[in-house]
Amino acid sequence: MQIDKNVENDGVIFMSIKGDDKSDSTETGASKAAVSDSASASAGGSGDVTILAIESSCDETAAAVVRNGREVLSNIISSQIALHTIYGGVVPEIASRKHVEKINGCIRAALSEAGVTLEDIDVVAVTYGPGLVGALLVGVSAAKAISFAQNKPLIGVHHIEGHISANFIENKDLEPPFVCLVVSGGHSHLVVVKDYGEYEIIGQTRDDAAGEAFDKVARAIGLGYPGGPKIDAAAKEGNPDAFTFPQAKISDAEYDFSFSGLKSAVLNIINQAKMQGEELNQADVAASFQKAVVEVLVGHAIKACREYGYDKLAIAGGVASNTALRTLMEKECAANGIKFYRPSPVLCTDNAAMIGAAAYYEYKKGVRFDLDMNAVPNLPLGDRERRFHAGKA
Repeated sequence: MQIDKNVENDGVIFMSIKGDDKSDSTETGASKAAVSDSASASAGGSGDVTILAIESSCDETAAAVVRNGREVLSNIISSQIALHTIYGGVVPEIASRKHVEKINGCIRAALSEAGVTLEDIDVVAVTYGPGLVGALLVGVSAAKAISFAQNKPLIGVHHIEGHISANFIENKDLEPPFVCLVVSGGHSHLVVVKDYGEYEIIGQTRDDAAGEAFDKVARAIGLGYPGGPKIDAAAKEGNPDAFTFPQAKISDAEYDFSFSGLKSAVLNIINQAKMQGEELNQADVAASFQKAVVEVLVGHAIKACREYGYDKLAIAGGVASNTALRTLMEKECAANGIKFYRPSPVLCTDNAAMIGAAAYYEYKKGVRFDLDMNAVPNLPLGDRERRFHAGKA
């Protein structure tokens, strides 16, 4: 992936994401066309579908143009991370206001980079949940306005469904069914992807999400925000066996996760060291904590593949960019005869290309949304609240 970055005057990082020749050439010529045709046929129909996709569920304002669910013509991200770092986390009001400022520029840039106009767009897609309600409303309002003005079909996309669909962009051979581990700041889900848009959640967190635990522990040991990449970097300099932290197992739900006890164990170690006047090795704590999280995530995912009989495993979400998780998952998949899929790290973060990928398969199934679609901040995956749909075309 080629990433062109520009830091704007207000501190927002404006990024254009482009697939390089190497990553785009995994399937070329007739082979690539065959895979594309197969995916289109599986989705029900033929003919190119060009989608303008919008994502604004948290602190990234993003727009992309995606063709046929897997070909990304442009992928623009305006990241506010530098603005929120000083607060130790995302401030919803600041995020919403920045989305208002940046959304039109992102859309214009996405169209321009793709070499298309709004008239060339077949479908408008947008994240409508879950997420921060004020942030979601900015993207939803923009998408509805474009859909109305251009008389284009509107499709709302579940944010987590988008993360899962990010795997389709670079892995042209990946088709359901498969198991997907979704790990981010707000979600830790183990999902069986039965078909495009059809999911069965077999495991989820009982308390803190994995990304949330990373943020809290990073703050506690003085690394700051965002915790995920900072713990990942610090852990590379530390000893993962310096501390033995608990790995929770839930007797009545073997695929569920719990990270609150692990977080508390880290805080206890820190408090004990302070009371005894000892200095902890920051890198050792980070490495030991990361090991405990990663081993649980990998263990659950591999076990699910074996017991449910799947030989394909994907990861998705912001935590899916963690190098220790990717390394151990690849090793365990190879040992168990499971094919491992993962997006490039930049596609693990919030972006609109993944929303376009998910929307394509909804569109091909005939799903359409009315203009009374609203943001749903707690939208569940699996029960996708079809009352917000207009139903089948």
